Amino acid sequence: MESYKREFIQFLEMAGVLKFGDFTTKSGRKIPYFINAGEIKTGKEIATLGEFYARAYREKLGQRKAVLYGPAYKGISIAVSAAVALSRDGLDVPFFFNRKEAKDHGEGGVFVGYVPKAGEDVVIVEDVITAGTAIRESMAILSRLEGVKVAATFIMVDRKERGKGEKLAMEEVEEEFGFPV
Repeated sequence: MESYKREFIQFLEMAGVLKFGDFTTKSGRKIPYFINAGEIKTGKEIATLGEFYARAYREKLGQRKAVLYGPAYKGISIAVSAAVALSRDGLDVPFFFNRKEAKDHGEGGVFVGYVPKAGEDVVIVEDVITAGTAIRESMAILSRLEGVKVAATFIMVDRKERGKGEKLAMEEVEEEFGFPV
């Protein structure tokens, strides 16, 4: 495991995001840890989180420019903090997020921020993957954007849950949509 990934785990524990104990997932599975990204509550913590996501971005995409998409609600702060961290390193990437309910007044619409155009790549930033439901929901939302391609999804934690079949949810999502998670 790369050293920054070990540092990331330590950061999650220090920030109270990663807790150890006896927990039960929605699916009824017993697990020895729990992840709650909502525990990131300070400017320093969100800046640090953004730096880790930016590092993952650079590791996978290098200097390639892609638009960061943070699904409402927890993904919003992840997208913003990662975009800020990347800009500090000289890579100014746009970001956007969705509204839970489309706005029918003012500028209207489902999206807030930069809306990608045909031919542009998008990177989904999420907190956890359990069954892959949130990523599938994001793909349904992003399908409204004609000609936009999802290049990758970056997540904090893979809970290693099974998907709809025998494979892990992460593997199913990668096969179903053709991008790395």
